Amino acid sequence: MKFVLFVEGHTEKKGVAPFLKRYLDEKLSVKVGIKTVRFEGWPEMVKDMSKKAWMYLEGPDRNDIIVVMGLLDLYGPTFYPQNTVTASERLAWAKNHLENTVKHKRFKMFFAVHEVEAWLLSQPEVFPREVGEELDSESKNPEEVNFENPPSKRLEYLYLQKTGRNYKKVVYGSQLFSKLDPEMAASKCPELKKMIECMLEMANNAVL
Repeated sequence: MKFVLFVEGHTEKKGVAPFLKRYLDEKLSVKVGIKTVRFEGWPEMVKDMSKKAWMYLEGPDRNDIIVVMGLLDLYGPTFYPQNTVTASERLAWAKNHLENTVKHKRFKMFFAVHEVEAWLLSQPEVFPREVGEELDSESKNPEEVNFENPPSKRLEYLYLQKTGRNYKKVVYGSQLFSKLDPEMAASKCPELKKMIECMLEMANNAVL
């Protein structure tokens, strides 16, 4: 049995998917897989999501699939209605909109608030010391690192300022996610906690 995970970029495929798999492996007596399907950014993902989801869920391997799930950063997409301003408003609208677009009972949509890099901020010790020391305040409520100065921009600034190097999103992200404690991240990131607990419940139901 496996999840099919739709993602918008290389960081999610190389870093986030193994991170989620590690969490599930620690909790499940029967291991499940995660097949990652990468799109070229959020516009392609939104455009092709329904067709691809139905292709998997009604295809020859449909009985081996727990759910197809999408994961997008809340920061970045520009398809929100003008009257959705706050993170909670955009999250509720976008989740409902995309699940209704796909219209399949085994499709679930999730968002990283405001980016998957917020999960990394929950554990400053995974970063080089000089960077981690600057992240203490952000680490308490990482999902509040916002639309104006999202987590990846914060990391780009700190890496350049503190190490003299650019933050390489894919390379460093994969390394950092391999060090990140899923329980720690979930304890500080409510939307991440909802997602991984939902995945765990669905996986348990599928293998029982």
